[in-house]
Amino acid sequence: MITRRRFGILAGASLFFCPWAHATEGNSHDRLAQIVDEAIGPVMEGYNVPGMAVAVTVQGKRSYFNYGVASKESGRSVTEDTLFEIGSISKTFTATLASYAQVTGALSLSDKASRYMPALAGSSFDQISLLDLGTYAAGGLPLQFPDYVTDQEAMIAYYRNWRPAYPPGTHRQYSNPSIGLFGHLAAMSMGKPFDDLMEHMLFPALGLKRTYIRIPQDRMSDYAYGYSKDGKPIRVSPGIWDSEAYGVKTSSADLIRFAEANMNGSTLDETLQRAIRATHTGYYRVGDMIQGLAWEMFTYPADLERVLAGHSVQVSFKPNEVTRFDAPLPPREDVLINKTGSTNGFGAYVAYVPAKDIGIVMLANKNYPIPARVKAAHQILTALDSHSGVTSAR
Repeated sequence: MITRRRFGILAGASLFFCPWAHATEGNSHDRLAQIVDEAIGPVMEGYNVPGMAVAVTVQGKRSYFNYGVASKESGRSVTEDTLFEIGSISKTFTATLASYAQVTGALSLSDKASRYMPALAGSSFDQISLLDLGTYAAGGLPLQFPDYVTDQEAMIAYYRNWRPAYPPGTHRQYSNPSIGLFGHLAAMSMGKPFDDLMEHMLFPALGLKRTYIRIPQDRMSDYAYGYSKDGKPIRVSPGIWDSEAYGVKTSSADLIRFAEANMNGSTLDETLQRAIRATHTGYYRVGDMIQGLAWEMFTYPADLERVLAGHSVQVSFKPNEVTRFDAPLPPREDVLINKTGSTNGFGAYVAYVPAKDIGIVMLANKNYPIPARVKAAHQILTALDSHSGVTSAR
């Protein structure tokens, strides 16, 4: 494992202290550390990010790069075990659970949503499939619920009164109410509460020991504080479908393990392997971005401009007409698979390339711009792909 110590570097006219130095094991590890430092340092400085945990995997070997503090108030340093909010990366766990439900026969993604929630019978959800919900193609569900939706009763009333702006399956509009309902219905099909299925079934099955929706009291000391735009400490607040859409807290060590499971889950139960792989099925295209089940994919090699376009304001926050395939695209190896996630105080990104067996996780306790995350990760992954001599250490 690569360890870090503090040292000072000259940044402009001021002395900027950052833990970017490293003790390494060989020249290849030095090169890897340099690659990561050169990408992450400017991000932390440019956006005043208090702390970041970065994990890199190369051919199944992991390295951890920890920067800054998990709490400015306590001065506690970031480690690979620090717990960060990962925002919408949580959706990829939700997708994995739903895919597992399909593989085990609890549901079919072609089923209509109202089949699993009788309260929705007679509404638009009689015509909207679970797959539509899981790929944000229900017909224009918004990014967030209206402010008045604060409880179960108001949520049901909202869904019953909602009318699609587009025929289901024709437009993508990124939406927490869409994938939140998707996760809830998947859990209903399995007969247990969503949180229980995640924490007592899925996370342990994935070998994740520091991944939670509800952080136990004895782990709260590992939970980083996020920081708002004005530098105030902040953590995520409860909300409708928070667990399903943006509620996971995890460490860089666990999240890079999840990325590895998505590239090569050979150590996992065969049923879980099939479920994970199925989340990489491509259902439609928006520009160069291929929509999987929560995951977003780009044919590899994926140049930076194409990946940035796939994370643009137009794609992320507005409805987009989709280009559907004649049949769903089977999971592929020659793709960049990625997902961003944000809460008010945290910014996260995960990306990996199965064909190259390389991946990266970047967790920060500040919500800094998505293009900066994509650029830094792309810089690191491109260097890993280009420098075959660069390896990592567990």
